[in-house]
Amino acid sequence: MADSKRAKLVGAVDAALEALGVREAGLLVAVSGGVDSVVLAQALHALAEHRGLKLTIGHVNHGLRGAASEADQASVEALGAALGVSVSSRRVDPAALRAGRSSRDRPTLQEAARELRYEALRELADAAGSHFIATAHSADDQAETLLLRILRGTGPDGLGGIPERSADGRILRPLLGVERREIEAHARAHSLSWREDESNEDDGYARNRLRRHWLPGLAEGFNPRLLQQLGHLAEAMRRDAEWIEGQVAREAAGRFSSEDGWLRIDAKEWDALPEALARRLARLALRRLGRGRDVSRVHLARMLAFLRDGRSGTAIELPGGLSLARERELFRLGPAATPGRVFPRGGC
Repeated sequence: MADSKRAKLVGAVDAALEALGVREAGLLVAVSGGVDSVVLAQALHALAEHRGLKLTIGHVNHGLRGAASEADQASVEALGAALGVSVSSRRVDPAALRAGRSSRDRPTLQEAARELRYEALRELADAAGSHFIATAHSADDQAETLLLRILRGTGPDGLGGIPERSADGRILRPLLGVERREIEAHARAHSLSWREDESNEDDGYARNRLRRHWLPGLAEGFNPRLLQQLGHLAEAMRRDAEWIEGQVAREAAGRFSSEDGWLRIDAKEWDALPEALARRLARLALRRLGRGRDVSRVHLARMLAFLRDGRSGTAIELPGGLSLARERELFRLGPAATPGRVFPRGGC
């Protein structure tokens, strides 16, 4: 690691792994064939002996770009051969995941590809005996995600951006603090080969417009350290959210219980809870029934009003086919049309 540029990038990955507590472990690195993932694979290979990593490369072929997708897979297999690291590939079909679903429930092609990609990577990691999965998200990805969420509308949790570790602790992002320009400089300095995805040049995608046109102008015209500052904001918001979620979990433990597919909710003192805590509890209740994505701010406000003032024997309907009903000292949240249960409709 004598070369300073190589030492800097590999050192950043090493520091990230140290902070994440990764040592003496099986690790599958997700490699698409693009420059970010190729550099990550090379950096992890350089660190494998030092950190006691059993390294495997995983590649997911989405089949969305025809012959180019096949060439991506071939390039990843060639990288694995050059590094002496085994490569496992999996083909997925994002279009099939969207078929036969209503427009309300159907994911975008990008969402379907992402869902199938992570599912495939977990399966590949399981087969390889790898506890961890490393992806090549960079500081640029973090900034793009954060700004897109702000532009489209988000709450405090959305400002946390991309976490350095997934909620289950398995997916790691050790390049999250490294800018793409540093990644590309590293790749050129060491004559690495990578594939370019021509869809990254398509301004029909909002992320591409942000990456190609808006972010460079913001950095040049307002703050040359924009990527770092956005990364710091995301990290600060994630740390705050971790503390807040601990408070929510403790409150939920005393208020929520499950019963035959329904969620029982203690009706006491909802009007005494701080607004922020009450909203997070309401969202958590909906997430536990798989409906958090369907609810808007208007629906959430209506739900909270009912939790505070709803009369016994009344109920409201919520998106996703849910009903929230008041029964004396508790509420029941669950399917609106459940055989054997009929709740009269009520206002909030």
